[in-house]
Amino acid sequence: MPVASDVILGEGVQIYHPDLVNLYGCVVGNGTRIGAFVEIQKNVSVGKFCKISTHTFICEGVTIEDEVFVGHNVMFINDRYPRATAGGGLQTEEDWEVIPTLVKRGASIGSGAVVMCGITIGENALVGAGAVVTRDVPDQAIVVGVPAKAVGDVRDRKEGA
Repeated sequence: MPVASDVILGEGVQIYHPDLVNLYGCVVGNGTRIGAFVEIQKNVSVGKFCKISTHTFICEGVTIEDEVFVGHNVMFINDRYPRATAGGGLQTEEDWEVIPTLVKRGASIGSGAVVMCGITIGENALVGAGAVVTRDVPDQAIVVGVPAKAVGDVRDRKEGA
């Protein structure tokens, strides 16, 4: 079943193609919209009135506050030093520690961005498409590039421009 029985969905959550997502052990807030081919893993919290676009991967340890936009094909990472094996065998959950990530209220993450673990994306911040976020993003900042660097402040942009 693509949406597991342990998922907590708030009122008015829209999952456009429930048979084309993989959600388990997560919480999704009221009014949030989730596109096709999205995976949201256990111990993830997605706030109210968010938009999670198609082909996005939200791994364990990510917290997304209210009113966040996540573009198409965004990838979150929760392990700084991934390995397949430990002690000669395949790794298990006991062999590594989840490094949490926080996306604060009103932030927007552009399509194709990669968000490394252990960082905070600030309130109303804007991450440009294709950026690789390796450091905290301040509130209201606009960051772009690889690695992502601040290039402006969302309060300086003109509406509709």
